[in-house]
Amino acid sequence: MTAITPPSGIDVGTLDAMFAQMGAATVRHANEVSGLNDREKTFLRLTADVCAQALGLPFERHLRTGLDLGVTTADVRALLRLISYDTGYHTALAALDRLVELETALGLPRPEVAELPAELLATGSDAAPSPLPDSVRAILTGLDPHFLDHFELQSRMRFPSGPDTLTVRERAFATMSIDIYYQTLGDTFRIHIQRAFGGGATIDDVRDVLRFDAQFGVTRAWQAWKAFHAHAGAAGWDLS
Repeated sequence: MTAITPPSGIDVGTLDAMFAQMGAATVRHANEVSGLNDREKTFLRLTADVCAQALGLPFERHLRTGLDLGVTTADVRALLRLISYDTGYHTALAALDRLVELETALGLPRPEVAELPAELLATGSDAAPSPLPDSVRAILTGLDPHFLDHFELQSRMRFPSGPDTLTVRERAFATMSIDIYYQTLGDTFRIHIQRAFGGGATIDDVRDVLRFDAQFGVTRAWQAWKAFHAHAGAAGWDLS
């Protein structure tokens, strides 16, 4: 495939030859998973960069790779809007700022983005119905009413379909990866795995998310695997 972006000016091998070997072998092994497509792998790489605020060379390399594989900066913007409620808006804003910088450096057009209607931004009686699942609402109701309102607002602003959005499967994999990075491996990890199933993912596809994400921190992935098996046992997922 012919690259559509000029190569990065930094060769990791010139920084440390042995580190470059180690990194290349790790990436090669992670890329061997067959249950994820190139677009999904790009989103997981960029999500890891946002969580770690690795917005220099790692973010640039992963963005360039994604662009060469057909992912657009509009897709990346949709990813940043999605994950901002889990990573924090301040964290996603730093990534958005870096994305705009790279769009300019690479001569890429800045995509037009439609604004959300007012009812999706409202809370209280003026708000549109929230797509938050009843099972999640029941959990949050017992915690705090203001936090429930906040969560419903976040859910409302992220309809699962329509223009400038990702697929349910892509959304689920990205949010699973945030759980792995931040080690929020209880209710939210289980809910995001179940959302992946609802988006058509198989148990092996979900496993491949954990396998792929090991490159972003093996000890975090270890804990995620333990949580995955615990959730599978409690929910009766067929792991055969």
